[in-house]
Amino acid sequence: MPSHAVDRAALLRRGLRLNYLTIGYNVVEALVSLISGLLAGSVALVGFGVDSVIEVSASIAAQWRLRVDLDHARREHVELLTRRAIGISFLGLALYVAIDSAKSLWLAEHPDRSITGIVILTMSVIVMPVLSRAKRGVARALSSRALEAEATQTSLCAWLSVIALAGLALNAAVGWWWADPVAALAMVPVIAKEGVEGLRGESSCDNCA
Repeated sequence: MPSHAVDRAALLRRGLRLNYLTIGYNVVEALVSLISGLLAGSVALVGFGVDSVIEVSASIAAQWRLRVDLDHARREHVELLTRRAIGISFLGLALYVAIDSAKSLWLAEHPDRSITGIVILTMSVIVMPVLSRAKRGVARALSSRALEAEATQTSLCAWLSVIALAGLALNAAVGWWWADPVAALAMVPVIAKEGVEGLRGESSCDNCA
């Protein structure tokens, strides 16, 4: 087998391992965030939990992309579909967070403090950048913009955790209830931008190997 084929196979195995780690962590992250957010009435925490669910879906799409990589006939088609699926997931999340945050501000819904939520968000601030950096390295080595988009979503998860953590911390420390939905609203432009870029998938394979 040519050395470049061996190298690509090794990259694919690394990509799949990172993908499994992402799925495993995000399942835990989603469950903890959603349960804590619903109990506390925190729109930022629930929004982050929904993002974790979407991240699992994006990772499953990336798994598909990785598994067909060596099939040159299918690679470009799957590359395009994967990137568009990830783009749609971003836009769905942006819409959900925008509506729920606006409703919370309008109705002046005061969330309770959530120490569990603060803990899981703090963990995500640490874990997500490490996973994103490793996955982006694999994506660039494979010249896959779809996989790079999925790595960007993992990176975005880290930024969302920082924003949500700020809202929860302000609410817990000084009782600023509005910091929670405002933090969630601050996520929307970033999420929507990634969604629009994902849907512009016509050139998603321009740099494919």
